[in-house]
Amino acid sequence: MKFKKPDYLASKKNENNLPDGVWIKCEHCGQMLIKEDVITNKYVCYKCGHYFRLRAKTRIKLVCDQGTFTEWDKDVKQKDPLEFPGYLDKLDNLKTKLKLNDAVITGKAAINGKACAICACDGRFMMGSMGYVVGEKITRAIKQATNEKLPIVIFACSGGARMQEGMVSLMQMAKTSAALKEHSDAGLFYLSVLTDPTTGGVTASFAMLGDIILAEPDALVGFAGPRVIEQTIGEKLPEGFQRAEFLVNHGLIDGIIKRQNMKETIAKLISLHEHKSIDQKLVEKDIKINGKSSVSPAQIKASLPKNEWDRVLISRSNDRPTALDYIDNIFDDFYELKGDRRAYDDKAIVGGLAYLYGKPVTVIAHQKGRNTKENIKRNFGMPQPEGYVKALRLMKQAEKFNRPIITFIDTPGAFPGKTSEEHGQGQAIANNLFEMANLKVPVLSIVIGEGGSGGALALGVANEVWMMENATYSILSPEGFASILWKDASLASEAAKVMKMTAADLHKLGIVEKVIKEDFPACELNLKEISYNMASSISDFLDKYEDEDPDIIASKRLERFYSY
Repeated sequence: MKFKKPDYLASKKNENNLPDGVWIKCEHCGQMLIKEDVITNKYVCYKCGHYFRLRAKTRIKLVCDQGTFTEWDKDVKQKDPLEFPGYLDKLDNLKTKLKLNDAVITGKAAINGKACAICACDGRFMMGSMGYVVGEKITRAIKQATNEKLPIVIFACSGGARMQEGMVSLMQMAKTSAALKEHSDAGLFYLSVLTDPTTGGVTASFAMLGDIILAEPDALVGFAGPRVIEQTIGEKLPEGFQRAEFLVNHGLIDGIIKRQNMKETIAKLISLHEHKSIDQKLVEKDIKINGKSSVSPAQIKASLPKNEWDRVLISRSNDRPTALDYIDNIFDDFYELKGDRRAYDDKAIVGGLAYLYGKPVTVIAHQKGRNTKENIKRNFGMPQPEGYVKALRLMKQAEKFNRPIITFIDTPGAFPGKTSEEHGQGQAIANNLFEMANLKVPVLSIVIGEGGSGGALALGVANEVWMMENATYSILSPEGFASILWKDASLASEAAKVMKMTAADLHKLGIVEKVIKEDFPACELNLKEISYNMASSISDFLDKYEDEDPDIIASKRLERFYSY
């Protein structure tokens, strides 16, 4: 197919009477730009970073490998269910002017060699609104992708349902969603990319149903657009409301995707959902270990714990590596996914996709900060209910794509505040325990610091639980234990002795399967060495369960907990 430059790049005299087709004006910052440089910059203003809206054909050209796109269902017949005056004439004029049969192009292509189905909406055609043809083409593309066992990538751009088609337009919301359910039940990957604008019935259907949902920077995304909200209820909206960054902060989408690396990102995400390992030699992380530690024997001896309370203090130390430190050193190509898809992205829990020696895995972790500023951002590693909802979302996603789950536990406990209670903290933890019990993929949990109460267990219903030598795992903090049983929190060190909360104690009790050795308390100096050993052990765990029947994996996990 031939690709035509967007209208805003068309050759014409500009307001400054500059040569035809050489300059264009950024509608955001007002700067005059060299057209060729804008194209080279993926149609992004190189002065202010504003994203120009793209034609569907331009979008396909930017992300698909050259010569691989084959269009599907180009000539779906138009309907006029309301016999709306002038509607068919308007459609005919747009078809002639834009050389499109409606507001979406669908087909099959390769992206960095990864085969997929693709749908690209075009906002120039009646504001990208979804009538019968748009709904039918997208539905057919999804069903064809299901038949061919292909992932599908949909670039949404729409003003919503098409008013001129009434209830027939509304039915396209249900139709596209139903097709996506069949695609999902077949274990296939759907990536939704939201572009400016994505509103109305498209937002309330296929656009928000992706296994992963990403948005271009500053894209307007919402069910009711700002003008509709202001005119309907008279509410003045805050700056940045319904923009892509707003959605990330409110947990509604997984992240932002920049146009400059969009092709590579999409190909990477497709690879991570292919139900197979990639060539280990291509991705195995080279963890460089700088020999033995430069810490003197005297320093090592002084740092070693003398009793249980010392281990409690070590597990809480700001010098102790965080979950992201281990993730960065153990896994390749970690891609963080954000949000509970409801209201909030809880930064006390991080999660996403990665490779371990070529095998795709889902990684979920409690995350603390190293200083006051980071700890405030991470809520001191104490998740809200939304954090546990995010974790469970990623676990269920891992189960769908048959990815093992690795969790890192490091939390004083679930956040006990007013909002947590209002939002159902207990229910959120209970749901995790309920669902994790029967996950059909192997789950490994590693306690790297504090393992505090149900807030830790919500990531710890695993086939195996490992603990680092100086980590702790307990029913509650020693201070809380002493306060409840002895009415004196100052007896925390005494409580630590009787609680059997150390790795050695819990290994004897059969609560944990493996104790990860620390020659001296984990810190930046021995992080790489510990990570190297941990990566090797995790790889052995994955090999152990690789060919295990999914029902057996779940039953073994149940038997583990039934034994307590």
